[in-house]
Amino acid sequence: MDRQKMLQQLNDVAQWDIIVIGGGATGLGCAVDAASRGYKTLLVEQDDFSKGTSSRSTKLVHGGVRYLAQGNIKLVKEALRERGILLKNAPHVCHNLAFIIPSFHWWQKWYYSIGLSTYDLLAGKLSLGKTKMLSKKTTMQLLPAISPDNLSGGVLYQDGQFDDARLAVNLAQTAVEQGAAMLNYCKVIALNKTGGNISGLVVEDVLSGIKYTLNGKSVINATGVFTDNVIAMDDAGHEPIVSPSQGVHIVVDEKFFPGKQALMIPKTDDGRVLFAVPWHDKVLLGTTDTPVKEITTEPKALQEEVDFIIKHCNRYLSTQIGHGDIKAVYAGLRPLIKVKGQKSTAILPRDHTTIVSKSGLVTITGGKWTTYRTMAIHAIDNAANACKLPKQPCVTDTLKIHGYTQHATSDATLNIYGSDAEKIIELSNQQPSLKEKIHAGLPYSKATVVWAVQHEMAMTVEDVLARRTRALFLDAAAAVEAAPMVAALIAGLLQRDDKWQEQQVLAFTAIAQNYLAH
Repeated sequence: MDRQKMLQQLNDVAQWDIIVIGGGATGLGCAVDAASRGYKTLLVEQDDFSKGTSSRSTKLVHGGVRYLAQGNIKLVKEALRERGILLKNAPHVCHNLAFIIPSFHWWQKWYYSIGLSTYDLLAGKLSLGKTKMLSKKTTMQLLPAISPDNLSGGVLYQDGQFDDARLAVNLAQTAVEQGAAMLNYCKVIALNKTGGNISGLVVEDVLSGIKYTLNGKSVINATGVFTDNVIAMDDAGHEPIVSPSQGVHIVVDEKFFPGKQALMIPKTDDGRVLFAVPWHDKVLLGTTDTPVKEITTEPKALQEEVDFIIKHCNRYLSTQIGHGDIKAVYAGLRPLIKVKGQKSTAILPRDHTTIVSKSGLVTITGGKWTTYRTMAIHAIDNAANACKLPKQPCVTDTLKIHGYTQHATSDATLNIYGSDAEKIIELSNQQPSLKEKIHAGLPYSKATVVWAVQHEMAMTVEDVLARRTRALFLDAAAAVEAAPMVAALIAGLLQRDDKWQEQQVLAFTAIAQNYLAH
């Protein structure tokens, strides 16, 4: 992906078929879908791809066991089908993971087992494996960290896991391969109308300050928690439709939760599910559900949210976790759809909504990572219909995502790159200095930084340390220490001066404060 070439297309293309606003899971899915149908497609994102909510998930590709408990069979069925498709089309970045629900009363084992057998049944041919009831002894062998107090056994079921920001960059690459133009750091500042209908927009390249006026037959608003801001550009008097909810996760060393299985507690004090999930040789613990009024690109975990996760985890673990054990804390905002009279965001539906305004603006919001592809189908179908584009069938159910491979590489830390892994190894062999790690406590080499800048449109230190690698999410303090070296590498590749490096390190260090446990 070459950002200069993409910017050139803004001058060269007279009219786009579809312009997507938003580079998170939904927007990226829309770009892949539209481009693979043959529509002339552009995506613009005001920050970096998956900068917001889409890089801050629980890293699960799942049907949603708790939606089953809520009776939302339709959503579970759709999500389970999508889980199967995603694991098939992006095996390098998505994989099976076994989850265990511990039971503390004899009847719980049967209760969970019946419910999860229904989960398997709904997955049909795309099931990842049968649910099993476990004895207390087996549960403790598979979950070495579980406290034996009152434990009577457990239930094991299969679900999917992925790396959200890595999948996001792979979707951007897939869209480019299908002919789309994809631009990060490109902010929409106005929607243009002709005869009351949206006919394009004005964008500003945040990095250069240059403005572009673009013509498009259809514009799709896929901006997550910023949905209402874009709708307001179209209709200043609209009623807000998004009710943002904050979800927080903490990351600790795997010594607190050894083993390959994940833990799932079906109900916490606030009605949410609690997870302990092995991820990149660390463990994610979460999540919370806190309604928020202020929408920001860098939401901050509240102290009570962190306390809540620690308190709940310590109820179930034999080794107690303290605040000093936290390697990283991250918060994301869910764009939940408002329901009249509903105050608790924990029980708001995770379904998505598609709206076509009088002027033709197509808005798609709600949903979750697992269903990003079906959200895209609905958005593109509506957009094509609204602006009378020639009908083309969706092909993304069989479209392999960039990096697709079923083969592991000689360097396990690079497997997440899929088919690009061998190219990164080759780069390291050509320039042996790039084999050096960016930090002793992180698994990433200098070669992955060079690759991110040259092939994945990373423009800043944060792009590299938060999303192209996951350093900031795995060990925030180590990421801060690695920032000067990363800034120097990027500066050499993008011809930036010492002042730029200094500013980048300061900016990244400021952002990283939100990820450090206080």
